Amino acid sequence: MRRVMTISLILAMCVLGMSAQSIYDFKVKDDVGKDVSLADYRGKVLLIVNTATRCGFTPQYKELEALYEKYRAEGLEILDFPCNQFGAQAPGTIQEIHQFCTANFDIHFPQFDKIDVNGTGESPLYTYLKAQKGFSGFDLKDQRGKMMDEMLRKQDAGYDKKSDIKWNFTKFLVARDGRVLKRYEPTENMSDIEADITLELNPVLSNIMARRSVRKYLDKPVEHEKLEVIVRCGINAPSGMNRQPWLIRVVEDQKLITSVTEVYKKANPDQVSRDKDFKNMFRNAPNLICVCTPAKGGGDLDAGLLGENIMLAAQSMGLGTCCLGGPVRFLKTNPDSKFFLDRLEIPEDYQLNYIIAIGYPDEQPDAKPRDESKVKYIK
Repeated sequence: MRRVMTISLILAMCVLGMSAQSIYDFKVKDDVGKDVSLADYRGKVLLIVNTATRCGFTPQYKELEALYEKYRAEGLEILDFPCNQFGAQAPGTIQEIHQFCTANFDIHFPQFDKIDVNGTGESPLYTYLKAQKGFSGFDLKDQRGKMMDEMLRKQDAGYDKKSDIKWNFTKFLVARDGRVLKRYEPTENMSDIEADITLELNPVLSNIMARRSVRKYLDKPVEHEKLEVIVRCGINAPSGMNRQPWLIRVVEDQKLITSVTEVYKKANPDQVSRDKDFKNMFRNAPNLICVCTPAKGGGDLDAGLLGENIMLAAQSMGLGTCCLGGPVRFLKTNPDSKFFLDRLEIPEDYQLNYIIAIGYPDEQPDAKPRDESKVKYIK
């Protein structure tokens, strides 16, 4: 009976955590037992951390407070959740913990009531956080990371296959819009965490870092007024000698997209049949921004700058984009699709260079790795 109740409790906690649509759906208790809605922190950049007062990582309180003092005015909030699950290193009441942290580290960021972050009694907030960002490993080139890996592997040879919180001072970075961006293990350098926080606090940098190629869209056309604003941002991109060697055609005609897609489907039946979500040949986007450049060459660099402006502007307005080359090749080589190009009214001395699919996103893809080893600073 007890085993059944335990399993039921685990399932209930998982359902509660997984059913939440946003971090702002959760409520937590503060250091005096009062319920606090995380919706109160909407619009802030959050660093959520499980802490302990008798841990080898406890001095990180000083670094966290330094971050808080430096960036609080710009919108950073650090949410501290003491947890006694790792070596029983957070003993005492929340009041005693708060007194210790104030006396020893003069912290000013909010501390909440003690919680569990793993297991049957784990906080639903942490069920959600772990589902959003699982464990991706320690840096084994770092001495502290190697030490943590060896210690935990002795306890559980497959510890790294689980999303559980591994130790005190694991951190989650949350964007202003509630997206869980990153998870940091306690061995991560605070300077790297600070760099990520800086990117999120600056709205321009945050927008750049948030842009993704979107390949799933809602069945909802983009409003004409928004398309006008986005294209205006595009044509304000720099170009050599201000030549502006581009032409832009914005496709809002849904029937035109449907018609040329029928041509594509006849030419590529196998490919279309493999995609159960296929709606149109432009990643199912409801609108298109077609960018043209001189047929004799030149203008590619300028057109690229224009396209990036367009995609970043769209991102800032809650829209998704994807730069497409495949449909361009099809349109140029399939005679039955000529009517589409004719509707674009492209002059003879210009050619279609690329198409930007644009619409309201129906997915939030994770960032793909970037190879920073390709960057060198010549000093």
